[in-house]
Amino acid sequence: MLENVSVTALYDTIGLGYRRLRRPDPRIAASIHAHLTEAHSVVNVGAGTGSYEPAVHMLTAVEPSATMIRQRPQDTSVVVQARAEDLPFEDGAFDASMAILTVHHWKDARRGLREMRRVTRDKIVVLTFDPRMSNFWLLDYLPSLAELDCQQMPAMDDFEAALGPVERIPVPIPHDCVDGMLCAYWRRPAAYLEPDVRRSISSFWKIGDITEPLLRLKNDLRSGAWERRYSRILHRESLDFGYHLVVTR
Repeated sequence: MLENVSVTALYDTIGLGYRRLRRPDPRIAASIHAHLTEAHSVVNVGAGTGSYEPAVHMLTAVEPSATMIRQRPQDTSVVVQARAEDLPFEDGAFDASMAILTVHHWKDARRGLREMRRVTRDKIVVLTFDPRMSNFWLLDYLPSLAELDCQQMPAMDDFEAALGPVERIPVPIPHDCVDGMLCAYWRRPAAYLEPDVRRSISSFWKIGDITEPLLRLKNDLRSGAWERRYSRILHRESLDFGYHLVVTR
């Protein structure tokens, strides 16, 4: 079921083909779903194409982008086209709420988080990213990515101010992660040279011309310089790049 509200969203532009490259990774999904096992009703705020939504009795997805909504699977979920900052639900309407790699796209993160707190009776689960804790090698080529994320990613203070006491739980990224988020290809560096891969990662749309850094990466891969420089990670199964769950206590 789709309730139409006229909303302009970034993902109306970048969301084309999103479902193909941003599939839920089962290991990350398990980390998220472990905190939602007792919920019968869940609202997924900034739901996108439906990645990481748990199998619950009543699932409501909130998403501003029509492009993303059209890529959702045909199921029994209720889909509402709206923004996080103005959730069209009564107080305490849901057992739990979730927001997966979306809070940094909201115009007013604290207001959106307060709205989640208002409509949720119990657990709130947010997957987010802290660039201050990241040691991602791609930042050596594109330091502007770190600058961007420091500007747009909410800090723990923002979450605690809106949600109350929270727990921070690290989410390591597996080397073969099937969700094409920014750090997903950390052991598959050639992927960042592919336009389709970059097109599904919002940060690449915001940092301007990256022709020269990508050329350096391409040359380093050809010469073997990249492998020599980052050999320490080539046999790791997963790494912590600063992704984490924020879970209310």
